[in-house]
Amino acid sequence: MKLELTPITLRESNAYVTAKHRHHGPVRGQLFSIGAAQNGEMVGVVIVGRPLARMLQDGYTAEVLRLCADGTKNVCSLLYAAAWRAVRAMGYTRLITYILDTEHGTSLKAAGWKCVGLAGGGSWSRKSRPRVDTHPLQGKIRYEVAA
Repeated sequence: MKLELTPITLRESNAYVTAKHRHHGPVRGQLFSIGAAQNGEMVGVVIVGRPLARMLQDGYTAEVLRLCADGTKNVCSLLYAAAWRAVRAMGYTRLITYILDTEHGTSLKAAGWKCVGLAGGGSWSRKSRPRVDTHPLQGKIRYEVAA
């Protein structure tokens, strides 16, 4: 019944996200992924990469691009905390993530993250660069943990 952290490839973590994430699909790239297993079965994954926002790409900030779990107790906070320990060991000083404004952020708070506030949302499509939106268009909340 003990949760264990496990190394996982981008292909494996993207397959897990594709199968279980409520509103997002796989990512294109990463710095690393970490899996959480219980009794040899994968119960959650976290995928960490460079920040998607250009203004946050300072070389010392990383972003949790996806966190996906099957509902097993404590998996999300375990993965958020593990991701922070890993980026700290790599020399990063800040880790950020975004949640929907309808989500509570309980796992983030349990892992020691702080709510920074509202952070956009909406469509990425523009007249000059039309796109098909496949993500939720509602507001987002940014959380971060920093050294």
